[in-house]
Amino acid sequence: MQMSAPQMGYDRAITVFSPDGRLFQVEYAREAVKRGTTAAGIKAKDGVVLLVDKRITSRLIEAESIEKIFQIDAHIGVATSGLVADARTLVDRARVEAQVNRVSFDEPIGVEVIAKKICDHKQTYTQFGGVRPYGTAVLIAGIDDNKPRLFETDPSGALLEYRATAIGAGRNSFMETFEANYSDDMDIDSAIMLGMDALYNVTEGKLDASTLEVGIITTDTKQFRKFSNEEVENYVNKELEKHKGEEPEESSGEE
Repeated sequence: MQMSAPQMGYDRAITVFSPDGRLFQVEYAREAVKRGTTAAGIKAKDGVVLLVDKRITSRLIEAESIEKIFQIDAHIGVATSGLVADARTLVDRARVEAQVNRVSFDEPIGVEVIAKKICDHKQTYTQFGGVRPYGTAVLIAGIDDNKPRLFETDPSGALLEYRATAIGAGRNSFMETFEANYSDDMDIDSAIMLGMDALYNVTEGKLDASTLEVGIITTDTKQFRKFSNEEVENYVNKELEKHKGEEPEESSGEE
């Protein structure tokens, strides 16, 4: 559908609101996230887990070269969806903020503090001409004073804390699974299996350990780490064993 000349003006300028109060470039950035790979975060009573389906598009691609989960500080990890280059820039900035906090205050940065700093930076790119919003959303997981925290950032700079959430193409299907099965008293192992359940539904039973990334942080260690391929494969095998003989549910995620 062809847009009218006034409509195109609102569409092209990041600093101009449309008459109904919308910033179209921010909405387009959200669409970039919706088309990205699916990333999920689940908060358990003893930690937080991040899972990403890397969605390998060619058998010629080395799966290890695609990175969607990053460590920001010893106690903080993030998962991204959307434009990969934008995500990498935000990760680099977050790492610098974490190190500046250690040098300035001799203590690790708070999870909520780093989340707000990332969102403040993203929000500035919705205010000035000559720039565009970041086309990426970020899930931030960490431990603050023995308390697991999980935040989701939006291209607009909005920030929300979740018990369980997902971003990217399969968000709708993931949220249905989380709404139905999430429990506040689940442990980290149960949280991982809940994520595997959601992945199983989104991929229609075609789980592949080589295309999955999993990262966890527990209240015991307070150290974020990514699973090895062998650890991911163990959980994938447990999930497939659980559904052996069943027909997988149809995915309701976006294409």
